[in-house]
Amino acid sequence: MSDDPRVGHLRGIVMRAPGITATTNFYTENWGLHVSHEEDGMTYLRGSGSEPFIYGLKDDDVYGIEYVHFGMPDRSSVDAIHARLVEMGAKLLSAPAELDGPFGGYGFELLDPDGRRLRITSDLQMRAPEKVHAFPHKVSHVVLNTPDLEATQKWYEDMLGFRTSDYSADQMIFLRCGSDHHAIALVRAQYPSVNHVAFEMPGIDSFMRGIGRMKQKGQAPSWGPGRHGPGNNPFAYFVSPSGYVIEFTADVQQIDEATHEPKVWSRTDPEAMDQWMTAGPPTPAQRAVMAGRPDPGFSAGG
Repeated sequence: MSDDPRVGHLRGIVMRAPGITATTNFYTENWGLHVSHEEDGMTYLRGSGSEPFIYGLKDDDVYGIEYVHFGMPDRSSVDAIHARLVEMGAKLLSAPAELDGPFGGYGFELLDPDGRRLRITSDLQMRAPEKVHAFPHKVSHVVLNTPDLEATQKWYEDMLGFRTSDYSADQMIFLRCGSDHHAIALVRAQYPSVNHVAFEMPGIDSFMRGIGRMKQKGQAPSWGPGRHGPGNNPFAYFVSPSGYVIEFTADVQQIDEATHEPKVWSRTDPEAMDQWMTAGPPTPAQRAVMAGRPDPGFSAGG
């Protein structure tokens, strides 16, 4: 597998919900993102990093993921991973082509086992990163609920080249595509849905100041702050106006490919869930909102 094409990095995610673009001010005034492009029924938001957008809001009758967005270093790597996916029998929605969106680029789309649309791109119109205190610079990871945890893990590993970093008992799997401990995490669940999306701050002081900004705006964390065992990252979770769980994080563990061995973390040891012991376990209400709404996904026909 080491010589096979692999997904390069997580760029971000686009979410859909009824009237979600009307919540844009929450993300710009409270969360710390900036509008990079708006059109009818669609808003693209950027962080302080180099990606032209990291989070998207699309008005839709259905709640769920519009697409998860991954990046590749160049067009030849896009073509190479597409060719591998054709060989592997993946459910492809398109072949590599020029993209019509506001940020240009070259790429294609496919479906994962739960019918989620994934977009793989290169050659977007990147931007100069900014050094901004207390504002998110990238999407760190996306956590997905799935009814078939092991099969979905195998698909992401076999098809896209993800590697398993750690396990949270038999309920959660952390998958990486670069040096970050995880870009995708999978949670055993009754139905496919989004669990949460994590936004990375430049460091622990920015992380805490972001929490402070949210509290000044009248929104306290629904869980946190604390520090996870798997990934060693601080966390503070909030609930967006559309009911999606979003997280501030920072200082995610960096994996040494030559030496790392996946570990099974306990879900009953409080310090495995929160090394600082400041957050306590998630409440039933927090677990319910992380279960999300069932996401019907997309079909190859439309």
